[in-house]
Amino acid sequence: MGGAGLEAPPPLPADVTESRRRPRRRQGVRPKRSPGRRRPRSLPRPGPAFVRSVSSSSTASAAAKKIVIKHVTVIGGGLMGAGIAQVAAATGHTVVLVDQTEDILAKSRRGIEESLRRMAKKKFAENPKAGAEFVEKTLGSISTSTDAAAVVHSTDLVVEAIVENLAVKNDLFKRLDKFAAEHTIFASNTSSLQITSIANATTRQDRFAGLHFFNPVPMMKLVEVIKIPMTSQKTFESLVDFSKALGKHPVSCKDTPGFIVNRLLVPYLMEAIRLHERVSNTHGNSESGLGDASKEDIDVAMKLGAGYPMGPFELLDYVGLDTTKFIVDGWHELDVKDPMFQPSPALNKLVAEKKFGKKSGEGFYKYK
Repeated sequence: MGGAGLEAPPPLPADVTESRRRPRRRQGVRPKRSPGRRRPRSLPRPGPAFVRSVSSSSTASAAAKKIVIKHVTVIGGGLMGAGIAQVAAATGHTVVLVDQTEDILAKSRRGIEESLRRMAKKKFAENPKAGAEFVEKTLGSISTSTDAAAVVHSTDLVVEAIVENLAVKNDLFKRLDKFAAEHTIFASNTSSLQITSIANATTRQDRFAGLHFFNPVPMMKLVEVIKIPMTSQKTFESLVDFSKALGKHPVSCKDTPGFIVNRLLVPYLMEAIRLHERVSNTHGNSESGLGDASKEDIDVAMKLGAGYPMGPFELLDYVGLDTTKFIVDGWHELDVKDPMFQPSPALNKLVAEKKFGKKSGEGFYKYK
């Protein structure tokens, strides 16, 4: 067989392989050595090269092992960050939630508590005591801080869920890279920016990936795990396992604009706007100045015809028109010729008027 294996020793002579009785040893008398037999030599001690080889093999084996994520640091106490912190804490992870001020963190914690109590009321409907214990235990697993650099030294995973601004994200990760432990994985929850552009701000591109959750995090089962070319297989598998530990269903995608869901969803939303704002040239005019269909009819059509829980304009108002515009503008900069990424005058007008959707009280629809 090939390879540097050990050779088998030669067979012993027939007279030796038969029953051999060693001469009885008397006090102070050595038995005579049989002719032709030599004292077996002791094996040589392993040299430095051998020790180094074994040591490096052990290190490589240890490095190949996946990281079991137990301690999580979430940067950003907004809707997404608080949701990620809640789900992680509810599934047995120790969590530190970080934001700029104590007021923001207090608001985040109140929101998490309210969400947990609603969840416990349904989950433990027949056992309110168990529900109360669940809420308290989960809250007890979440601590807060305004100093990200001071809390990442012992964490297994940093999940960033801050403003969708590449420069701000890069500054954050570049600073945390200096303080985080060697094994710590960095992940961004961005929905529109390139993960590679964020990872390049650090020296741990092999321990960097995208971890895109969906709103509301406690309810939505999907997580997109984005693997950039530099992401190690160990990092990727560790994040997949972590997502499953949260009770989520992870899917994998390369670092393409919008990943899977938004790459398909945002063009659909934009085409709905264009369908509504487009002036019909079939007969040279447009009835009542409307486009090819009203927003109400488009919403009803997609709900009843495609089985969508929300129509595109309802979803746009829910997501936020400013968020949608930000995503489209970013994609348009990457490829100005792609028709799917073209800006919409109607969307731009509403955002300029601060009509962002449900969160501002008005978007394509009005809300009380």
